Amino acid sequence: FVRGLWLILLELVILRGFGWQFNFDYRVTMLTVLWALGWAMILLSVLVYLPTWAVTVVGVVLIATHNLFDRVQPAQLGALAPLWNILHAPGVILNHPSHLVFVAYTLVPWVGVTAAGYGLAQVFGWDCERRQAFLLRLGIALTVTFVILRAVNVYGDPLPWSKQKSSLFTVLSFLNTNKYPPSLLYLLMTLGPGLILLRTFDGKSSGLLRPALMFGKVPLFYFMLHVVLIHLLAVLVCHVRYGEAHWMFESNRLDQFPITQPPDWPVDLPVVYLIWVFVVLALYPLCRWFAGVKRRRKDWWLSYL
Repeated sequence: FVRGLWLILLELVILRGFGWQFNFDYRVTMLTVLWALGWAMILLSVLVYLPTWAVTVVGVVLIATHNLFDRVQPAQLGALAPLWNILHAPGVILNHPSHLVFVAYTLVPWVGVTAAGYGLAQVFGWDCERRQAFLLRLGIALTVTFVILRAVNVYGDPLPWSKQKSSLFTVLSFLNTNKYPPSLLYLLMTLGPGLILLRTFDGKSSGLLRPALMFGKVPLFYFMLHVVLIHLLAVLVCHVRYGEAHWMFESNRLDQFPITQPPDWPVDLPVVYLIWVFVVLALYPLCRWFAGVKRRRKDWWLSYL
């Protein structure tokens, strides 16, 4: 419960103000990943009083059935429209001349993923061979279920796929599932292969995987720092390219959140990947240092970073 409140606070104050926009005018507020995870943890703090199997069932049911309500539009619910935006359909919940609040990450599917993950965590108490076999079978089952449901093209995602001008674009249409909110097919498509990779990496802690483990030991610390570092890099690039960087501190339009884009701002995808690699490498020493701090010290507040 407390961790959930902490994540929401980080989203609304630190990430929203300093991280994404370097201002605290709250002209445009986008409720994203930490907001959703925070509420998911708060609700999980209630669910944990149920048997583990029951928590898992709740999670699976939420994941599997929430797309049944895709046709329900917030406007149909009148005064309850903002609540539906928060639970299921991304949208604006406050539209004032000075302030706008948009829910990007809805709660129902992410609460489902959190509850199902709570159940999945129990397998890590099993012996290695049994655990790896289970992860592999479950990963394959989810992936195959995605392919079958997507091929049928009837349920599981509000965006049906269609034949395109070429085979490549048809495959891309097949894979183009909805993330906001995450549809059943999106979650099957990502969690299935993710479980297969988890089985592949299970028990391996040497070689190329060791740096990845370091990031995994301090995920929130890395997440918060990477947002700030990327924004700082954007400010630097603006000064070099334009001689000014006021765009990096403005937040006056929802369609350009988190910044007002300068002229010719979008860069090619290879450049984006280069920036991503630089940010990951640049933050590795800090993450390694903080992981060492958490290993050596047992202060209660360290578990919240």
